[in-house]
Amino acid sequence: MSEEKNVDPKNENPNEVVLAEQEAGTDTVRVSSEVIAILAGTAASEVKGLAGMSGSIVGGIAEKLGRKDFSRGIKVTLEETKVYLDLHVIVEYGYKIQDVAEELKNKVRSTVEDTTGLRVVSVNVFVQGIHLPAEKEEGEKEITE
Repeated sequence: MSEEKNVDPKNENPNEVVLAEQEAGTDTVRVSSEVIAILAGTAASEVKGLAGMSGSIVGGIAEKLGRKDFSRGIKVTLEETKVYLDLHVIVEYGYKIQDVAEELKNKVRSTVEDTTGLRVVSVNVFVQGIHLPAEKEEGEKEITE
């Protein structure tokens, strides 16, 4: 689940940021931090070498990418039109962590900025684990359908 903070005093809902507002203030476009987290999670799912997102630091429960909850493992902090993102991830064994993290940061930053027009100030990547391939027991047969 994503966490959020918004310090914009004009905004009534701390979980949203105003994207556009008419002069008279009658028409506004708002985007919730949950939407930003989903955008970031969707972008993350396209990064090669990323096994999944970590549900929480304490719980250590990993969810494979491709499931419905793309916001899992993503913390969004909003300050006016600035976005700060913390991503808690699981990396596939055999991939260089630094390369995966760099690609992840670039992909998430560009997706959120291009889609919302908001400025992504930081994308912090916290590697919570490594996904190891399952080893077969000796004598165990592979079942194919």
